[in-house]
Amino acid sequence: MSEIPVRSSIDPIFQWDLSKVFQDTNSFHKFYQETEKLIRKFSKYQSHVMDDAKTFYQVLKDYDEISRRVEKLYSYVSMLSDQDVSNNPNQELVGKVVNLYDLANQNTYFVSIEILREDYSKIEDFYKEEDGLLLYEKNIKDTYKYKKYTLSDEEEKLLSNLGKAFGNDESTYGFLTDSDMSFGTIHNEEDEEVELTDTNYSLFIRSKNRRVRKEAFDALYKVYKQFRNTLTSTLNGHIKQNVCTSHLRGYSSCFEKSLFHDDLNKEVYQSLVDTVHNHLDVFQDYYALKKETLSLDEIHLYDVYADLVEDYDKKYSFDEAKEILFQALKPLGNTYLKDLENAFHQKWIDIYPNQNKRGGAYSGGSYDTYPYVLLNYQGTIDDVSTLAHELGHSMHSFYTRQNQPYPYGNYPIFVAEVASTTNELILARYFIDHSQDPKEKLAAINHLLELFKGTIFRQTMFEEFEKYAYDLVENDDVLTSDKLSDKYYELNKLYFGDHVIVDDAIRYEWEKVPHFYYNFYVYKYATSLSAACNIASRILNYEEGALESYLEMLKSGSRKSPLDTLKIAGVDMTDSKVYESAIQMFSDTISEFRDVYQTLKRGE
Repeated sequence: MSEIPVRSSIDPIFQWDLSKVFQDTNSFHKFYQETEKLIRKFSKYQSHVMDDAKTFYQVLKDYDEISRRVEKLYSYVSMLSDQDVSNNPNQELVGKVVNLYDLANQNTYFVSIEILREDYSKIEDFYKEEDGLLLYEKNIKDTYKYKKYTLSDEEEKLLSNLGKAFGNDESTYGFLTDSDMSFGTIHNEEDEEVELTDTNYSLFIRSKNRRVRKEAFDALYKVYKQFRNTLTSTLNGHIKQNVCTSHLRGYSSCFEKSLFHDDLNKEVYQSLVDTVHNHLDVFQDYYALKKETLSLDEIHLYDVYADLVEDYDKKYSFDEAKEILFQALKPLGNTYLKDLENAFHQKWIDIYPNQNKRGGAYSGGSYDTYPYVLLNYQGTIDDVSTLAHELGHSMHSFYTRQNQPYPYGNYPIFVAEVASTTNELILARYFIDHSQDPKEKLAAINHLLELFKGTIFRQTMFEEFEKYAYDLVENDDVLTSDKLSDKYYELNKLYFGDHVIVDDAIRYEWEKVPHFYYNFYVYKYATSLSAACNIASRILNYEEGALESYLEMLKSGSRKSPLDTLKIAGVDMTDSKVYESAIQMFSDTISEFRDVYQTLKRGE
């Protein structure tokens, strides 16, 4: 049986360097204690926030200092924990920082309340007396935007104190799925018994051996089925908390709250859903292509991740992946590539899987750290693309933090996936246009097809499921595992149509999607890819000003609303043509695969 290595056996050169955040445990605890003192001292401002311009400015500066420190602490302990989620001392540190975060909320909750007691004209007078306040002008205006959703002093204090009780459902879900759930063993292509994990499942479900795919699929969802009631409970608890606080504040729904926060209207979301529903034929044509290419009489859901090029299993060393990435991203300019080198020589990246390491991949860090990247790199062409994706996030963070002060040093969630998917698209186009190996070319086209399928169509389906779950709770209906599983199955039937046999076990797939704990985040993957298609096409076509405007967007942080941020890069997300053109690109890529595949079959 092959073994996943323990972390201590992996060379430190392949691990991220967290010593740049805190050199050792002593420095972490010292910083923690200093932060706790700052938090406790902050209460002196209660009832005095708006006394005068100078005091107001100091309140905002001290508030920022506390936020920066807590974010740095949390970023550090969460990365420590993700290295080995079974490490109890690291879990203790996470809990310790979460408690500090709750303490910060309890000691700072009054700031926005006291600001909103005053008319905005008083703030305008303060600007004249204290120039430093102009730095916060947009954020102050955003605070006033929430005036009608702000409760009384006592109610806000109560909600702040309840913060300690919130969030446990998501962490319980994480512990259960990342560490405590065991999926047993399956037999690999060589008929060897191997451990199945959430991490290596992505390899087995892509196996060219159909028996391996089915065995992995059945084994994984057999276990998820056993935990369906527990995971229904964690999701239900998470949703109820959000519904409760949203309704207390006066929002008509949690979805309305999420749209309001991003300065969006429902039409942006509805336009996406309607466009996707109108083009499910393109989605289904992809699976007709897959059925044909894989020579299957019928295609099941355990087949849908199989590579269209069955005998292409080339592995790329991490050094090879880096070289390919730098060649592919040349259209982004020399300055971008020079800045990207920081990720490697400063050790932002934790590269390989180890026992109990958090699965998947992400870009993280805080304003005062590197934009670190967690990978579980195993050498596939998809892993090369994941590297490009996560470094797209990190470069977005790098440019934002380099060019914006802390109050605007993050980017809106609505645009969070644009830079990452732009990188993916440019990388895929490089593989397609430059590869001399037709099988590699087909594999790259296949990855691009998977990107469209998984990001525009799949994430929109996820959003429909999430909205259904929230609607149940908000309508005082009972959320049960049967209702969730039946709805998820129904959506799969709708999206796949008659082209794919929708196996019954897929009804439990919703349990393994952590994004349902992120509060209406998933559809933003679809809108982001649609925007990225627009941006990447213009950059690759060397359209005048396209690169410059894109880099300017990466540097803009949260200075503007999400829609206005994308307009910097020349994209108007209120125009349904953005979604239509992205789906057309998907359709064109399906045709491109057919052409290359037929050429290969003819031996040309």
